[in-house]
Amino acid sequence: MSKVARYTRRVVLQRAALGAGLAMAAAAGFGGVALAAETVKLGVSIPAATHGFTGGIVWWANQAKAELEKAHPTLKITVKTAGGAPEQANQLQDLVTVTKIDSLVIFPFESAALTQPVLQAKKKGVYVTVVDRGLTDPSAQDAYIAGDNTAFGRIPAEYIAKKYNGKANIVALRGIPTTLDNERWEAFTGVMKQHPDIKILDAKYANWNRDDAFKVTQDFLTRFKDIDVIWAADDDMAFGVLKAIEQAKRTDIKEVFGGAGSKTMVKTILDGSNPLIRADVSYSPKFIYDAIKMTAEARLKGDKLPATYIIPSALITKENAKEFHFPDSPY
Repeated sequence: MSKVARYTRRVVLQRAALGAGLAMAAAAGFGGVALAAETVKLGVSIPAATHGFTGGIVWWANQAKAELEKAHPTLKITVKTAGGAPEQANQLQDLVTVTKIDSLVIFPFESAALTQPVLQAKKKGVYVTVVDRGLTDPSAQDAYIAGDNTAFGRIPAEYIAKKYNGKANIVALRGIPTTLDNERWEAFTGVMKQHPDIKILDAKYANWNRDDAFKVTQDFLTRFKDIDVIWAADDDMAFGVLKAIEQAKRTDIKEVFGGAGSKTMVKTILDGSNPLIRADVSYSPKFIYDAIKMTAEARLKGDKLPATYIIPSALITKENAKEFHFPDSPY
């Protein structure tokens, strides 16, 4: 079976399962009767394209807007991008009071800072789908759609523990303080607690950013003279890590593990072009497209989404990398 055929089959199965979940949610929420909306004003609030992954988020969000508005004349989608949590909170207020949205898909810049603004929108009758970076108060949302953040942390930890026979010195780069980063970190360290000879020397936030990751790694390389593995926890950060290692001319580091399955990183694994990059974990920014589509189509029908929808993550190695390599994608 070809890669396209496998991907198509996977999408069909996921959509079939989702359809069943939507039917159950509709029956539970509306007594089995779906009340279609005459019009839907959907706001989409996402971080600006400050690095590769969020660049993919912005691209997929605009793809969803173009395709869905064309398919549904009674649907109006407004996409807003923000460079930080305060800006996103202000934009959210405008979406509610000026644009007068009735539905919202939000990828929060930060969890704690956006919880109250989203909760206020929900209290005003806005249907809320939160994507990826969860809020600190789940009552602020109607639905939550995300990649498998527990697997995102667990998979590299299990890979490292197995490959290095439960003995290694590790430093780690975390993302932005969010519920999803906490989930990833807790899953990663949960595995490592089972391997007392694996030492996590330090972990610092690098904001899913190449430049920040470069600076954090420079600090690690200055302070620690014996590092086996760096868990970058994001492909953009991994590129910053690699640059710092190259500049410092360090030869003790055996591997850098990123995350999210960017096309550049997957191609590196396929080609074997960098001995430090041997594996990754999947986590596609396309979930924002899926979240917008699912929310818009449900609201047009008067339906609700399942409370939680998790998109699986998988270990990417040279053996299966072809299945995760989409060269025409933006990320």
